[in-house]
Amino acid sequence: MREIRVSEVADAVRDLCIEACYDLPPDVVAALQAARDKEESPLGREIIEELLENAAIARRDRVPICQDTGVVIVFVELGQDVRLTGGSLEEAINDGVRRGYKDGYLRTSVVDDPIFRRINTRDNTPAFVYVRLVPGDALRLWVVPKGTGSENMGGMKLLTPAHGARGIRDFVVEVVDRAGSNPCPPVVVGVGVGGMMEQAALLAKKALLRPVGRPHPQAEVAALEAEILEAVNGLGIGPQGLGGRTTALAVHLETAPTHIGALPVAVTLQCHAARHAERSL
Repeated sequence: MREIRVSEVADAVRDLCIEACYDLPPDVVAALQAARDKEESPLGREIIEELLENAAIARRDRVPICQDTGVVIVFVELGQDVRLTGGSLEEAINDGVRRGYKDGYLRTSVVDDPIFRRINTRDNTPAFVYVRLVPGDALRLWVVPKGTGSENMGGMKLLTPAHGARGIRDFVVEVVDRAGSNPCPPVVVGVGVGGMMEQAALLAKKALLRPVGRPHPQAEVAALEAEILEAVNGLGIGPQGLGGRTTALAVHLETAPTHIGALPVAVTLQCHAARHAERSL
């Protein structure tokens, strides 16, 4: 049994919050560079070049890539042979978020009551924490700051099995088309299929953690991802909604077993600043 102090988790989350908001991951930069080189619209190429310049300035000057530093989603893979000591895991994660947003001069965006008071908690807590127990003696963290411009443009639909792959494709394209310029394209499209409705939504979020453009390991799913991406980019929305062939950098689809009569589909959109950072303890 390996012991990990929760204070180590708090320190890691603090650092990951700042890293994710300052440093666009290499896979996202590479995807933007490839999109710039392939974009047919001169204005589209210029916009992508400006997005790359913005990311370079943020990395160099240690400032946020975007003013909306979002809410913090934390995925945790906890090894079953790990014993956490020194306090609560969730409290430690929130302590890390609190310190990261203060030390990194990041905008706080969480309100305590979603309906009536809507008062800012002033430290961007609580984070949204998802823990999965896995074999081994390690703890792995993914921190995803998620802005609302893209988050508000997602969608969920409870299809039936008769809709099949075509129904999934059509719904994803409908969501992206309806979103237009609002999620600050080029976007990464996360799609979750299967489970029940809440699991489909979580799968869509987790799909955003995959390196941008890496196809699903299952050939049929990868082919569907490619088909959806082609259809999405055929919409002509383009970078920042000003036209072009690059509406999305990638479509990532994840699946889970479901009921014989069900086909739930969730779509989450991530803006061009596809922020995430990870660490293993």
